[in-house]
Amino acid sequence: MLVPVLAIIAGFVLLLWGADRFVAGAAAAARNLGVSPLIIGLTIVGFGTSAPEILVSAMASINGNPALAIGNAIGSNIANIALVLGATALVMPLSVHSEVLRREFPILLAVMLVALMLIADGNLGTIDGAVLLIGLVLMLYWIVSLGLKGRRTDALGSEFDAEIPADMTMGMAAFWFLLGLLLLLGSSRMLVWGAVEVALLFGVSELVIGLTIVAIGTSLPELAASVVSAFRREHDIAIGNVIGSNMFNLLAVMGLPGLIRPGAIPDQVLSRDYPFMLVLTLVLFGVAYGFRGPGKITRLEGGMLLLAFVVYQGLLFVTETGGG
Repeated sequence: MLVPVLAIIAGFVLLLWGADRFVAGAAAAARNLGVSPLIIGLTIVGFGTSAPEILVSAMASINGNPALAIGNAIGSNIANIALVLGATALVMPLSVHSEVLRREFPILLAVMLVALMLIADGNLGTIDGAVLLIGLVLMLYWIVSLGLKGRRTDALGSEFDAEIPADMTMGMAAFWFLLGLLLLLGSSRMLVWGAVEVALLFGVSELVIGLTIVAIGTSLPELAASVVSAFRREHDIAIGNVIGSNMFNLLAVMGLPGLIRPGAIPDQVLSRDYPFMLVLTLVLFGVAYGFRGPGKITRLEGGMLLLAFVVYQGLLFVTETGGG
């Protein structure tokens, strides 16, 4: 029991630090090559905050635990909205000023509906996985095109400019990038092993482990980034991290199991978890989009999001223990 728990803790610590170093190295290298801060923020930083979920999903699928990978994707999206944005807004109410983010909200909803259509038959097959990963490529192309059009005037660009390392040499950037990548690979394997062992010891499903322990742990980069950004008054980055990460989770994190280990999706995903994620996303869209001006997530709305997260965790506990 002690060894798997220590593996989970060590895996989380190394995973988060590795993701931070990976993003710092990649972002600094891109900046040294003359890439604009807005493009770096929308692509490299967005990918980096989802790197823990992506690596955990890949390792779980390779090791024959696709339910854990799927649970990680959906659970992380739920945690990103209800826990990350809820806690951040409770500390500091969030305002949305970026036109890029306002355009990304509908894209996120479209991605969720397409993913739902692909898995509605209860299976995540090779073709489904390929479609999701192709969607990832198209999404990145769209984001870059959008960023190029709005880089001179968009509020998000100046926020990213302040966040990306400006004094890191190319050699140091390459060092941190490679070290971060190696840490991501090793720590994700350690984390998956520990999570599966804990699931076996407690007699709970790998899906629930993915939806709870692994999802919350891999969402910690988004939580840290969003809270820090909110304190720095960089509200668009705080919300942008979540929107970008959720799109990456649906397209990349859920797409990988389809390619690596295609198979049936647990019934609870379609009856309980995916609908909950969809409702949360619609709520976020309603409060943050800003139909009559800048969108805003107030402290009250943040508290309601956190309450929804607690209710969902309770629902998982009740259904897993046979109480519902």
